[in-house]
Amino acid sequence: MELGDRPGPGSVPGLTSATPKPGQEPSRGAEAGTPAPGALGDRRFLLCLYLVGFLDLFGVSMVVPLLSLHVKSLGASPTVAGIVGSSYGILQLFSSTLVGCWSDVTGRRTSLLVCILFSALGYLILGASTNVFLFALARVPVGIFKHTLSISRALLSDLVSEKERPLVIGQFNTASSVGFILGPMVGGCLTELDGGFYLTCFICFSVFMLNAGLVWLFPWSDIKVNNTKNGLRLGKNRALSGKTDYEVQEGSPTPGSTAHGKPAGPPWTEVVSTLRVMRTLLFSDMWDILLVRLLMAMAVMLYYSNFVLALEERFGVSPKTTGYLISYSSALGALAGCALGPIMRLYGHDSHRILLHSNTLTFLLLLLYSAARTMAAVVLSSTLLSFSTAIGRTCITDLQLTEGGARSSGTLIGVGQSVTAVGRIVAPLLSGVAQEVSPCGPPSLGAALALVAIFVMSLNSPRRGGTGSDRLKSE
Repeated sequence: MELGDRPGPGSVPGLTSATPKPGQEPSRGAEAGTPAPGALGDRRFLLCLYLVGFLDLFGVSMVVPLLSLHVKSLGASPTVAGIVGSSYGILQLFSSTLVGCWSDVTGRRTSLLVCILFSALGYLILGASTNVFLFALARVPVGIFKHTLSISRALLSDLVSEKERPLVIGQFNTASSVGFILGPMVGGCLTELDGGFYLTCFICFSVFMLNAGLVWLFPWSDIKVNNTKNGLRLGKNRALSGKTDYEVQEGSPTPGSTAHGKPAGPPWTEVVSTLRVMRTLLFSDMWDILLVRLLMAMAVMLYYSNFVLALEERFGVSPKTTGYLISYSSALGALAGCALGPIMRLYGHDSHRILLHSNTLTFLLLLLYSAARTMAAVVLSSTLLSFSTAIGRTCITDLQLTEGGARSSGTLIGVGQSVTAVGRIVAPLLSGVAQEVSPCGPPSLGAALALVAIFVMSLNSPRRGGTGSDRLKSE
């Protein structure tokens, strides 16, 4: 079965249908209008990927809320704790693009397994950390290799058509968000036990090893990944990265050769070539998309940066109650993925317009939260923000892949993660300065950044005229 073609009637939602080759008779299932056995197998493959996303965030979210308490218990000063905490974002900044590019060259299966195993090693070291040095050392493999979700999204992009991609990525984000909701509750219960942090880290390590086992047992031979269909594009469908189209079986290229019979060059030459292409894209077609991603990521980070402290100072809300509100918002954000399909159909699969409207709603809600005088207004803004930000994250990823093409989806998603990592480094600094003015300073600054993102999208919308459906027909 070849994936990447447009879905036809009777196809499995979120997957492209199996189309018989010339001279090949269709299967009986296809004649009867029912999904072919291969389509059902590919659907199971997608569900396995959703499970990987769930387990990944479930394991991580058990540990992350406890990191600040643990490093403080090791005797680290606030300054040292801040430096160690920022090391993760700095490592992600440099590793995201490189790991994404590496996954395009070596294949999704190999890169996914390596990233999961090294992340598991990091959490195992973290569970054995009895001093600040070991704590900092444990963050290194996690900071470099914690790209499971990015590679999984790239693999999803390889598996489905462009039209179905936002829906499938939205469902993947929903499954991952459920893990992020359950993880902190499990970690909070475990940390109350004697040696609870070390037990939590060991369970997180076990979850990652389980994830690696699932990826190893995936039915890779039952799918055919066509992740080279469009190539990296500049302007209107001008290919930039390589001139060969080849299909990747079992998630990796055939060793030593391409589909055209030419010997493959050394892996590092492909990496350098892809990075050069990405530099061209950054300074041409994709600069506005990445700038919008950075601005909106910083806006949301500023909103959450002092959320607990601001509610306590403004309304006298206890941290426990604020925690319930955060869990409530996370649950709604997970449900937003289920609403993405109807929204995409309502907008005619125009991701740019959906993103513009979701960013506008985010801007208005940040203003409402900043000026709120009652908890009812805070709950309302928090409720709607969970929807607007979840939909916005999916659409910005889809726009990146649409503009860049499916040839190097891992590199494209990696660049997006590097941009987000820049926000993780800058947002805490801006939040600290804004809090000197007022507890409402960080969300107010976030609203200003969201407004800039809206202006950037509005100024560049004519270049992407037409709906997503029109683009699909033109290709």
